Amino acid sequence: MKQLIIHGDPGIRNGAIVRYEGDEGEAEVVCFGINRNGEYHGPDRVQLWCTVGDEDEYEDYEKRNFTPHFLDVDRVDADDVEVVRAKSDLAI
Repeated sequence: MKQLIIHGDPGIRNGAIVRYEGDEGEAEVVCFGINRNGEYHGPDRVQLWCTVGDEDEYEDYEKRNFTPHFLDVDRVDADDVEVVRAKSDLAI
């Protein structure tokens, strides 16, 4: 599980699957939770702070079996994110 900061809005919501080039190579992850920052006051573009991970990590996210402060962070531009699925059909 890690934190993904997207500069811009690629049009994703909770449950989205995205592919991006991170520090450890190409990654395909599920967005468990998304916080939208900078809408009114802040940078020129909105930032999406996403908690992402593999599908099998969702139970840990749901039960809060992690410390958000200690998650690794990747930062990418919205143009560099490939959206595989924009949102979940299920209630994630």
